[in-house]
Amino acid sequence: MLLTMKPTILVLAIASKFLRLFFMTAFLICGGSALGAPGVYQKPSDFVKSSLGQIPATRAITLTGAQQTRVRAILGKNYKSKAIRYWSAGGKTAYILEEIGKTEYITTGIVVKGGKIDAVKVLIYRETHGGEVARDSFTRQLRGVSLKVDSQLSKIPKNIAGATLSVRALTKLARLALYLETLK
Repeated sequence: MLLTMKPTILVLAIASKFLRLFFMTAFLICGGSALGAPGVYQKPSDFVKSSLGQIPATRAITLTGAQQTRVRAILGKNYKSKAIRYWSAGGKTAYILEEIGKTEYITTGIVVKGGKIDAVKVLIYRETHGGEVARDSFTRQLRGVSLKVDSQLSKIPKNIAGATLSVRALTKLARLALYLETLK
C-alpha cells in the first residue's frame, strides 16, 4: 500500500509520525513541566467569593513593630506591606498573600478556620519552573495544618523535585496566614 502512495503523501505521513514522537519524547523528558508554567489560575476576588460564599467587607491588619519582627522570622524578610488585607465570613478568614519563589511573586489564597488551614490555592504563578505547587495534590497537604508554639507548621508538606523554592514559599505563606489569624 505504501508503494502506491504518491511521494508527497508518504513524506507527510513520515513527518507526522516524527513530530508526534518528538513531542511525546519532549513531554516525557520534561516530566510534564509545561503543566507548571506561569499563569493565572483564579482571580483573587473569585477565590474570596468561592471560599466564603460572598465577598465581605475588606479588613486589614496593620502590623506593629513587634508583629513585623515575628513576620520577618517567619518569612526571612519583611512582608511587602505593613497592612495585610483579609476577608471574614461564616467563621472563615481568607487571605491573599504573596511570596517570592525564586525570582517572582506567587500569589496565593489561604483560608483559615478555627486556627487551621481550610484551603490553599495558588492564584497567580509567575515563575517558569515549580508550578507543580499549584496542583491540588500539593495544596491538599496543607489542609488541616496548624501553627505550633515555635511558629512552625504542625505538618510539613512533602517537597517537589524542581520546585523546592516554590514549596518553601507556600510553606512560609501558610505559616504567615496562621500567624495573622492570631492577630485578628
